[in-house]
Amino acid sequence: MAALAEEQTEVAVKLEPEGPPTLLPPQAGDGAGEGSCGTPNNGPNGGGGGNVAVAAAAGGDGGTPKPGVAVSATAPAGAAPVPAAPAEAGAPHDRQTLLAVLQFLRQSNLREAEEALRREARLLEEAVAGSGAPGELDGAGAEAASALLSRVTASVPGSAAPEPPGTGASGTSVFSGSSSGPAAPGKVASVAVEDQPDVSAVLSAYNQQGDPTMYEEYYSGLKHFIECSLDCHRAELSQLFYPLFVHMYLELVYNQHENEAKSFFEKFHGDQECYYQDDLRVLSSLTKKEHMKGNETMLDFRTSKFVLRISRDSYQLLKRHLQEKQNNQIWNIVQEHLYIDIFDGMPRSKQQIDAMVGSLAGEAKREANKSKVFFGLLKEPEIEVPLDDEDEEGENEEGKPKKKKPKKDSIGSKSKKQDPNAPPQNRIPLPELKDSDKLDKIMNMKETTKRVRLGPDCLPSICFYTFLNAYQGLTAVDVTDDSSLIAGGFADSTVRVWSVTPKKLRSVKQASDLSLIDKESDDVLERIMDEKTASELKILYGHSGPVYGASFSPDRNYLLSSSEDGTVRLWSLQTFTCLVGYKGHNYPVWDTQFSPYGYYFVSGGHDRVARLWATDHYQPLRIFAGHLADVNCTRFHPNSNYVATGSADRTVRLWDVLNGNCVRIFTGHKGPIHSLTFSPNGRFLATGATDGRVLLWDIGHGLMVGELKGHTDTVCSLRFSRDGEILASGSMDNTVRLWDAIKAFEDLEADDFTTATGHINLPENSQELLLGTYMTKSTPVVHLHFTRRNLVLAAGAYSPQ
Repeated sequence: MAALAEEQTEVAVKLEPEGPPTLLPPQAGDGAGEGSCGTPNNGPNGGGGGNVAVAAAAGGDGGTPKPGVAVSATAPAGAAPVPAAPAEAGAPHDRQTLLAVLQFLRQSNLREAEEALRREARLLEEAVAGSGAPGELDGAGAEAASALLSRVTASVPGSAAPEPPGTGASGTSVFSGSSSGPAAPGKVASVAVEDQPDVSAVLSAYNQQGDPTMYEEYYSGLKHFIECSLDCHRAELSQLFYPLFVHMYLELVYNQHENEAKSFFEKFHGDQECYYQDDLRVLSSLTKKEHMKGNETMLDFRTSKFVLRISRDSYQLLKRHLQEKQNNQIWNIVQEHLYIDIFDGMPRSKQQIDAMVGSLAGEAKREANKSKVFFGLLKEPEIEVPLDDEDEEGENEEGKPKKKKPKKDSIGSKSKKQDPNAPPQNRIPLPELKDSDKLDKIMNMKETTKRVRLGPDCLPSICFYTFLNAYQGLTAVDVTDDSSLIAGGFADSTVRVWSVTPKKLRSVKQASDLSLIDKESDDVLERIMDEKTASELKILYGHSGPVYGASFSPDRNYLLSSSEDGTVRLWSLQTFTCLVGYKGHNYPVWDTQFSPYGYYFVSGGHDRVARLWATDHYQPLRIFAGHLADVNCTRFHPNSNYVATGSADRTVRLWDVLNGNCVRIFTGHKGPIHSLTFSPNGRFLATGATDGRVLLWDIGHGLMVGELKGHTDTVCSLRFSRDGEILASGSMDNTVRLWDAIKAFEDLEADDFTTATGHINLPENSQELLLGTYMTKSTPVVHLHFTRRNLVLAAGAYSPQ
């Protein structure tokens, strides 16, 4: 607990064996439920677990504190200190004070302190207990004691609100409960728990003593104040409506004021922004205290502070209003549950705010996007490109390919310059290039010379692969980098691999047959393949649930698949068998993807975390935890040093592979995120979500730089062309749209960014950037891919209306 500035009397209890004071054995609480210090008491009479400031009428001793729980009760300077040894215990006023303090010590389970005080005051236990249950007072004594107890509360300075559970730098979780009555803001009881909170401990923070009938008045008063404030402040202060509405509703439900909660919800839920409707639907189902225990949305809200970005002028206006009106209920929520990121400068407009808000936990703090990101590309290894026969013949005739040759060299030389924004070459260990990889790179370079330069005047052709008779069972698609294989994951637990070239799929021969082959022959790679197994399609069996993710390795030797069964499987494309099952996720795994360099891969799932793996390790190398809901999609940065994840909490996060840290948080989508792609130069990220919008982000500056509107349903797939001139988006609205990426990102200089405040002015230019819309008859677009020559391949399953 933070040291307090005021004079105070401190009573501390430690559960370590060292020296007194120690706790006596637990005694059963009088109430129906046994509480512990960190958990609320559900019994009608139970001690006020989780709240040190308790009403005097509550019976019970609060049960036994858990190990590692330190409870300290401090009396502020204004409150009466614990009397040392009053000369006359008979005086009525002194007696009431003493009884109240003794009862407080008993309810807080501070037995030794209670015994010591009683001995010094020469009081018998019967005198305190009276005729009722231990710790109960009657008549005027109870009233006086309760008045005193409302003052004997742990005090924290109003300016430094407690950190939310799990977010403190020291790893200490703090729960706070408001003091009763109109005490000064910030006087709240605190219980410091040194471990992750359990559900009931988290909920106990809602155990406050505010008048339930006043909640509507408090909220209406604030609403009226905000709506009557100047336009420039109104937009910013309106951000408070949603988090305050949720916390006030949850407090009413937790404290079992069900009718007041229902009335409060019905009166104000219509005022909230449309993009919170899904959350409000979940909230409306929480009508009883018992419902709150297993509800993830509620726990997310309680354990992570909702972030609001507000200008200093608007914040001062709010603070002054709440202090003038003595609206402590709302002020306590602002202090405890909200993180207000204050910036100096002009307040933001409604349009600027709307572009950035909408996620489960508000906006990202500005500090979250300040760390340096190496977004440049790694230097390519130098590979000599041999001239093929055609070029040699051409050179003999007219010498034209002499122009071609420097062209090829320029491809090699372009990558020889070190990108200033690139990470050090050995920042993370990457696999060595095999001979087959070098051959593949040479092939890639040759293809590049024949690549079509795309632009507004030269749009790509689109080849659509439609899966027929899939009965809406197609759940994942991937295409190899050289566009020779296509894989589909299906709801029947199978993975199917097709060859889309005339070359059929063949397995390696049996071990007995392989021993007969001459290993020195030039065509050994052909000889080891078994012609009897040649077919256009191979089916891979092994998963026990729908397959939601698929990814080919860059060398086309392996395929990853992730499934509802909680596993990621690695398949050999030489033998078409499963090599490894990676178990780490306990719930469905929604996506998986290989690193551009192979060896590493990432997976994300319903357990809200993404995991980084290496193919030769059974356990994950990194666990990326921070999202508040499912991780729906994952993508490696082209330099393999970073991983992007898109989540149902409506945020995108960028993680550093080296140390597992989150280095960027992007908010702005109004629905779960389902697609991600990096630009080929590594500078930009495009994201698509159920809100039908495609958002563009500058990774270096950590800012949104564009918004593409046009789709009317979830954007399932995004891909940049090979040179980054065009962005293709595929959606559940059965269309593929092509966007002008060059124009979207042009003129973005660092000077234009007001990084200090995060102000962004997005041009409404979606129609100018849209180059083409291509409809399918009735096929949602699940996957997009640009071939090495910039032809677009799209895939989806036909779904009859």
